[in-house]
Amino acid sequence: MPQTILYDRTGANVGSVDLAEVLFAAPVNEAVLHQAVVAQLAGRRLGTSSTKTRGMVRGGGKKPYAQKGTGRARQGHRTAPHFRGGGVVFGPHPRSYEQRLPKKMRRLALRSALSAKFIDNAIRVVDKFGMDSEPKTKVFVGILQALGAGNGHERRVLVVAPAKDEMLLRSLANLPSVTVILADSLNVVDLLNADSVLIEQPALARMEEVYA
Repeated sequence: MPQTILYDRTGANVGSVDLAEVLFAAPVNEAVLHQAVVAQLAGRRLGTSSTKTRGMVRGGGKKPYAQKGTGRARQGHRTAPHFRGGGVVFGPHPRSYEQRLPKKMRRLALRSALSAKFIDNAIRVVDKFGMDSEPKTKVFVGILQALGAGNGHERRVLVVAPAKDEMLLRSLANLPSVTVILADSLNVVDLLNADSVLIEQPALARMEEVYA
């Protein structure tokens, strides 16, 4: 079973913690990771782009000019695609970009992402952030720096919380590169984008319960 250091909010080593082998010591399947990332990013697309075909464009109806005798190429309609203001050929129309990904593949991709971050030594387990008494951005920046996770403006940090914590959210609301996510709502893209993953110790049990 893999183990890692347990830190407190000052960055001090206060012991060790066991990690679930199925989540943090799984084989890293790059092919499934790639497929999961593509599916997740595709699902974020709105799919609202739209163009008008020649049948939707206003106007037309009358033949622009006579079929013969003008010396020009014959034309039947002003809404043809080659006329200015005409319809668009093969243009985009509203559609869904969602890609179906089986549940087992989603779980496998998530385990691969967590294991990859653990291998890269990018995971820090913190006993408690303790922002209940001091919901201040400056205090949380000090915690990040103590844990070697930057200052909240350069390195991308993903904070994994066991439950919704309003004080924690208020403390990092002004830090553009820090994101909070619940332990039961992890996703591959946020994990792979993060330079550091800070996990509050109670969140480990919830992660194991949901994803193991």
